[in-house]
Amino acid sequence: RVDEWTDVDRKRVMNDIITTMFNKKFMEELFKPQELYSKKALRTVYDRLAHASIMRLNQASMDKLYDLMTMAFKYQVLLCPRPKDILLVTFNHLDAIKDFIHDSPGILNQVDETFRQLIETYSCLSAGEFQLIRQTLLIFFQDMHIRVSIFLKDKVQNSNGRFVLPISGPVPWGTEVPGLIRTFNRNGDEVKRTEFITDGSYVTPQREGSFDLYGDRVLKLGTNMYSVSRPVETHMSGSSKNLASHAKDNIAPNPLAKEELNFLARLLGGLEIKKPGGSETGFRLNLFTTDEEEEHAALTRPEELSYKVINIEATQEPGRRAELSRILGELEVAEPRPASSGKGED
Repeated sequence: RVDEWTDVDRKRVMNDIITTMFNKKFMEELFKPQELYSKKALRTVYDRLAHASIMRLNQASMDKLYDLMTMAFKYQVLLCPRPKDILLVTFNHLDAIKDFIHDSPGILNQVDETFRQLIETYSCLSAGEFQLIRQTLLIFFQDMHIRVSIFLKDKVQNSNGRFVLPISGPVPWGTEVPGLIRTFNRNGDEVKRTEFITDGSYVTPQREGSFDLYGDRVLKLGTNMYSVSRPVETHMSGSSKNLASHAKDNIAPNPLAKEELNFLARLLGGLEIKKPGGSETGFRLNLFTTDEEEEHAALTRPEELSYKVINIEATQEPGRRAELSRILGELEVAEPRPASSGKGED
C-alpha cells in the first residue's frame, strides 16, 4: 500500500534503487564469467537492492515481492519463443526502467552503459549458447511453483503452480507455421508435400524484435504486466509445501561456501543500505491489503522458505576479511535435530 506516498517519495525511492542496481562496480561483478550462484545468494542480493533506498519492507512483504519477481521471470524465460529472445526480455526490462528515470540524465547513462555491455557480451552468442543459458535458468527455477493471482486470473498458470504453454500465436522468428511436411530424396530435391491440421492457431511473426539500444522489441514478454491495477497474491502450491517440509533433510554442506561468501562480499560491496538521517522517517511498503494480512502471511510461511540473510560489510578490505572470517568460523555441519511439536517462537 503506497497511497500515503507522494510523487516525490516514489521518484526518490525509484531513483535510489535504480542508481544502486546499475552501480558500475556492481555491474562489473555481474558481468564477470562465473557459475550460477545459489538461491540464498540471489535472495541476499535482492534484499540489499530492495533496501537501497529509505523504503522499508518487513519479512512477509519481502518474501511476497521475491516470490512475484522469481515467478514472473520464470514465466518470461519459459515462454520465450526462442532462446535468443531472453535478450529481448532483458531489453524490455531495461526499457521500462529507463521510462522511470527519463528525466535523470546521470542515472540514465548508467542504464545505457549496461545496455551497451549486454549488446557487446551477448549479441554474438550462437543459438546453442542461448539455449544453454535458457536451460540453466529453467533448472534454477524448476522447483518453484508459487501461485500468483495475476497468472491464475489470466489462465496462464494452473492451480498447482505450473505454467500453461500456449498453442497459438506467433511462431519463433525464422521458423514456419506448422502444418506442412516436406519429403526430400537423397539428392536434396523435394519430392513430396503432406499437409496436416494442428490444434493450435499459429501465425508468422511480422518482424524480428530489435536488439539495438533503441528500437521496437516486438516481444511483449518482460513488459509491465501490472499496468492494469489489480491485487496480486502469492500462494505456495502443494508440491512447494512438500519440498519445503523436506528441505532440511535434503540440504548438504556446500563445499564452495567460502568462495560464495567471497563473491557476495565483492558483489555487495557497492550496495549501500540507506538509513533515514536525523528526523527523517523511512517509507514503509506493505504488499498486503492490511497489516493483519501481512502478519498472518509471515506466520504461515514455512521457515525453510523464509530466507535468513547474512549481512556482509564489504566496503573496506580489512573489514570484509574480518567479517568473512567470523562467518566462516561459524560454518559447521550439524546433525539435524528432530522437529519440535511446539508452536512457540524459534
